[in-house]
Amino acid sequence: MKKVLIIHAHPENASFCSSLKNTANDYLKSKGYEVKVSDLYAMDFNPVGNRSDFHSVSNPDFFKYQTEQLYAFENKQFSVELKAEMDKLEWCDILIFNFPLWWFGLPAILKGWVDRVFAMGFVYGGGKGTYDMGVFKDKTAFITMTTGGPENTYTQDGKNGNIESILFPIQHGMFYFVGMTVLPPFISWGPARSSESELHNELERYKVFLEDIDLQIPIYTNKNL
Repeated sequence: MKKVLIIHAHPENASFCSSLKNTANDYLKSKGYEVKVSDLYAMDFNPVGNRSDFHSVSNPDFFKYQTEQLYAFENKQFSVELKAEMDKLEWCDILIFNFPLWWFGLPAILKGWVDRVFAMGFVYGGGKGTYDMGVFKDKTAFITMTTGGPENTYTQDGKNGNIESILFPIQHGMFYFVGMTVLPPFISWGPARSSESELHNELERYKVFLEDIDLQIPIYTNKNL
C-alpha cells in the first residue's frame, strides 16, 4: 500500500485547514495507506536555513548555503532535525502540502521547510537531474489548500489573478522540478465565510478527491498515461 507524507502548515488546530489535514490522515489510513504527518507549527520547525543545519561545514570562513548542503549530503553532515524530514520525504510515495494561501504563496514555515529539506545534493545537484530526469520521478505530489477569497477572485479576470499562475512556483518549481508527478490541487475556497453544513460538505468533497487519487489527470508527469 502507498505511503503518504502530509506537510501541514497552519498554527491553529481548530482551523478548517487543520480539519483537511485530519481528514486526509484519517481517511487515507482507513483505506490502508501508511501516513506520516509533519505538523510544522506543532514541531516548532525553524524555517531559516543557516549553519545549524549542519554538523560541520566545508568552509568555516565563507558560508554559502547550497555548497554546504551538497557537502552535508556527501558527508552525512545534516542535522538530526533535517535528516528526519529527508528520511520521511524519501519514504513517501505521495507528498501533500496542506496549507492556507498566504500572500499568494506558501506560509513562511512551509517555504522554509522546502528551502532546508529540498537540499542541494539530496533532491537536485551533485549529478542529479531535474524535471523529467528528477530524482523523485517515482513520487506523486499535490496541494491541499484554503484561500481567504472566493473562487471567482482567482480567475484570469478576477482581482487575485489566475490560480494556476499563483501555484506555478510550487507545482512546477518545487514538485515537478525534482521529478514528481503533480496532481491537480484540492482547493477549499474561502472556508472562513462558509456555514457548518458547507464545511461538512467540503470535507466530504475532499474524501471523494482522495478516493480518486489514482484517477486524477496529472498537471505534470514523467509517466506515459
